[in-house]
Amino acid sequence: MLKSFLIPLLAAVALAGPAMAQERLQITITDGVIEPVPIAVPTFTAETAGAEQLAADIARLVAQDLVGTGLFREIPSSAFISQPAAFGAGLQYPDWRAINVSGVVTGAVSVSGNQLIVKFRLYDVFSGQELGEGLQFAGTVDGWRRMAHKVADAAYSRITGETGYFDSRIVFVAESGPKDNRLKRLAIMDYDGANLQYLTDSGSIVLAPRFSAAGDRILYTSYESGFPRINLLSVASVGSRQQIATAAGEMAFTPRFSRDGQSVIYSLVNGGNTDIYRTIIGTGQNQRLTDAPSIETAPSLSPDGSQIVFESDRSGTQQLYIMPATGGEPRRIAFGEGRYGSPVWSPRGDLIAFTNQGGGRFHIGVMRTDGSEERLLTSSPLDESPTWSPNGRVIMFTREVLGATGGPSLWTVDVSGRNLRQVPIQGFASDGSWGPLQP
Repeated sequence: MLKSFLIPLLAAVALAGPAMAQERLQITITDGVIEPVPIAVPTFTAETAGAEQLAADIARLVAQDLVGTGLFREIPSSAFISQPAAFGAGLQYPDWRAINVSGVVTGAVSVSGNQLIVKFRLYDVFSGQELGEGLQFAGTVDGWRRMAHKVADAAYSRITGETGYFDSRIVFVAESGPKDNRLKRLAIMDYDGANLQYLTDSGSIVLAPRFSAAGDRILYTSYESGFPRINLLSVASVGSRQQIATAAGEMAFTPRFSRDGQSVIYSLVNGGNTDIYRTIIGTGQNQRLTDAPSIETAPSLSPDGSQIVFESDRSGTQQLYIMPATGGEPRRIAFGEGRYGSPVWSPRGDLIAFTNQGGGRFHIGVMRTDGSEERLLTSSPLDESPTWSPNGRVIMFTREVLGATGGPSLWTVDVSGRNLRQVPIQGFASDGSWGPLQP
């Protein structure tokens, strides 16, 4: 059984201040199970003519975002006793208490040409008052999904006390064609699979895309030259890409940005030996960070940039190690059964996600940075390549269905090991990298 683990709501979370916590909604966590909070998201008010469909669509997407976390349960509109009055006029709280709603999200939408304004309010039904002040988001009509994600992020943050993750994007490897000759190209999409855009063509194999901390650039491995080389691509200008001048070697792969975006850490095969290097992007200056006869690969920096976690077989099997970001003697942190790989540091800095292979199964797991409290969250014939949501609450990973007609897809799971979900994408997808919240 999974134990209660790192849920910031603790044993009870109130929609408003702590003084009322015992009288308000409670999320009970027992062995990784949370009782979802009942919420209502009535159709938003259309404040201008022609905004009715957008108002309905935005409200639906807000509800989908919140319910998709597994922390919330939506009360359907068919159960409503009354509807909210004019936006900002408050609620008939007894009507919502009667159907056991804890929180109500209301909104209003106005359109002028291609300009879109979305207003938002959140009400705590238990206390009979508004939670926080109303907010307003401005954008364009074709960007209505982003406005909905921003509303959902605001509601999520006010209820949980954490930042949200809905207004974020994923870069990944889109795959198509027969298994023995599958084409691969980089693609980017919203966190929920919408607004997919291809970033490269299928002329060469691409692997391991990774966002910068600012979300404006992407590193990836390309076989365009016949050997794996590291390329850098600008998200704003897809055609603008450059090859990173790595240290001299046969193959360079598994790149990641430093936290300031000024340098790249990666693995390099040189003379048959694989070690971890750092290259400053602007100057091309290189630094070798490991020097061992073993294979050192898949480096990931801590959020403060002071340490690197990586995988190595220096102990005889594939395990995880941590060393200073400037290099130095590493310390082993993985001591469980099986082989460990693809480690990635949580943006919170408290956990490391990894892939574990043992007993004929693959798992996505997490552990503390000292290797303690290891927990396996998933199990399948092939789970790999974890990546963290911006708030460190959810892990996305690649799950592959084996066989002639099978292929990879992207899935998410909460750090508690619950709420396993497949990301809806047309075609096969692998090796996702979760970017930050968009500005």
